Amino acid sequence: MLTTFSATMDDVTLTRFSPAAFVPGALPYHRLARSTDAYRWWRPLVVGIVGVVFYGIFIVGCVIAMLIARVISPDIGTALDAFTRGEAVLDLSNPAVFAFTLLSLIYLLPSLFIAQLLAGTKPVGLLSSVAGRVRWGLLLRCLGIAAVVFALSQGVSSAIAAFSGDGIPAPLGISEAALPLALTLLLVPFQAAAEEYVFRGYLMQTIGGWLRHPLFAILLPVPLFVIAHGYDPLGQTSVAVFAIVAGWLTWRTGGLEAAIGLHIVNNVSVFGLGAFGLVDANASSLGIIDLIITIATTLVYATVVVWLFRRGRRAATRQPGMPG
Repeated sequence: MLTTFSATMDDVTLTRFSPAAFVPGALPYHRLARSTDAYRWWRPLVVGIVGVVFYGIFIVGCVIAMLIARVISPDIGTALDAFTRGEAVLDLSNPAVFAFTLLSLIYLLPSLFIAQLLAGTKPVGLLSSVAGRVRWGLLLRCLGIAAVVFALSQGVSSAIAAFSGDGIPAPLGISEAALPLALTLLLVPFQAAAEEYVFRGYLMQTIGGWLRHPLFAILLPVPLFVIAHGYDPLGQTSVAVFAIVAGWLTWRTGGLEAAIGLHIVNNVSVFGLGAFGLVDANASSLGIIDLIITIATTLVYATVVVWLFRRGRRAATRQPGMPG
């Protein structure tokens, strides 16, 4: 659906959307960095530098934890030695490597929040949504929608595999799957949220502070997100579509909840099935049928979320100067 844009210095007026979602004169999500008079074009750059410093501090803590783990368990020590040499960095079937890999991503979250608190736009909750906080009801609904859509998608994938004659591997026993499944449920939500706060939060608002049109904020972070995922061309196409849809949902709903819900359920699905040996969690390639199913799943999810969001007539903008 095409949208007509007209812009002033600090607002975007959109036609053909629900008036309850976009209010003339108010700031959409990607422009929230400009919500206070304290905004300066260079502030987001300072936030990035401070965030990198704190991320380095957290990584040092991770290294110390690795050293302690080596003392506690020789098996963990062996896996972590391979991890530090780069030999097992992609072996996410190894619980120790999986945990430390996800932790290294989760550390992005506190690093960004501390940096935003020290040098960025206040309140810090504006990174979450136009409401200045996480809209938990919306997040829970998005998680539920994503769970249903991904379950149907997995059913379609299984049916296609059975029809084509591809065998479905026998699942591992619960005793073998328990640890990786527990790590998945414990760590993946924070890992997925951390990536969304960086790519759809910090980067979108940084670019949106400099450039008015939302397409810049949605599209410019996409190459960085794709590069951060080491897949083949079809896999990177899937990642790019995911990033574009997640960015559009963030702008369209005025917050990160829809993107976080999609990201969490996607990753829990992959690593959860991987815990039972039903998929290869280390897979870096994607078939054309899998690509089509993945893109269709993402688009169906986005369609349902936006439809419900419009029915609820929620605000997707924020008036400048509103208190947190």
